[in-house]
Amino acid sequence: MDEFVHSFPAARGSQAGRPCYVAMCPLRLVPKIFVFNEDEVPPELRAQRKLNRSRIPEISQYLIENHGNYTLSAITASVNARVFFEPSADTGLGQNLGILSIPMDAQILINDGQHRRAAIEHAISENPELGYDNIPVLFFIDEGLVRSQQMFADLNKHAVRPSDSISTLYDHRDNVAELARAMVKLVPVFSRLTEMEKSSISNRSTKLFTLSAIKNATRSLLSKAKGEVVQEDEKKLAADFWASVSAHMPDWQRALEKKVASADLREQYVHAHGVILQALGQIGADLLPRPESHWKKVLRKLEAIDWSRSNPDWEGRAMHHGRISKARTSVILTANYIKMALGLELSASEKAYERDLAK
Repeated sequence: MDEFVHSFPAARGSQAGRPCYVAMCPLRLVPKIFVFNEDEVPPELRAQRKLNRSRIPEISQYLIENHGNYTLSAITASVNARVFFEPSADTGLGQNLGILSIPMDAQILINDGQHRRAAIEHAISENPELGYDNIPVLFFIDEGLVRSQQMFADLNKHAVRPSDSISTLYDHRDNVAELARAMVKLVPVFSRLTEMEKSSISNRSTKLFTLSAIKNATRSLLSKAKGEVVQEDEKKLAADFWASVSAHMPDWQRALEKKVASADLREQYVHAHGVILQALGQIGADLLPRPESHWKKVLRKLEAIDWSRSNPDWEGRAMHHGRISKARTSVILTANYIKMALGLELSASEKAYERDLAK
């Protein structure tokens, strides 16, 4: 064994007949011992994707702001040298628990976790105390470029980003996520008809809204930026607005009372889709600064709008070639149409969208 080594408490195991080791590594050592080989190396000669530096500040800020309550998943790495494992016992469980020693001159290449590594380096420079925390590392023995590339492909092949709805449901740090959950509790039509896990609704679902759509629409309603504090009176105001909207959406009430199938509403009407919820949130942002008696009176006119997908006025706005569109332009043009139906004045920028539509 080489004279100078990195030593880690570790557990020894096996995957696909190959030895592997799980060790706890102090965060302060992560930038020093893990290599990321992206600089001026073509993709076919690398074992990882190119570092997306725009992701680093977000992860780093997460560590800094939540230094007493954060979670980091393990880094996976390959070691291109012979390692030495000293078990704590000759038999029993102890034979796979011990000290893993890796030569200091070995190249330790990250197969998964390069953005975590870069973010850790930046976070420690801002808050050195983080350096005394640990991150689990799964070590494999490097078997060459082809094997390392295959490891990267295998590790990422089945990775699925969670839906925005379930992220909203479980995120207790995001004030806007908490706002969305509050809307589901406070607004009757939301409490019974909201899909809490998925960000899209299947054809046979009995739900009418998604939690992510409620979050985005209510963020627009209150003009809230990410991380901005939401006051209790703002939550109540938002709930009052959505309750007033739903009171003048007879089809929503019929779905709530199970007098009509939600699937039938989605098939036949645009108001059963997120683009309308988002548009109503934008309209509400203009209405809420006005007296409550005024905006509640304005919302009564929602009942007079023809929400059917067969209404040709929705084409080019909520729909494109007969299909519902959630694009930003579609939301703005849909909101414009609803505002005009409610007798509200369009802003200069909204009028510009109308001129472009008319071309």
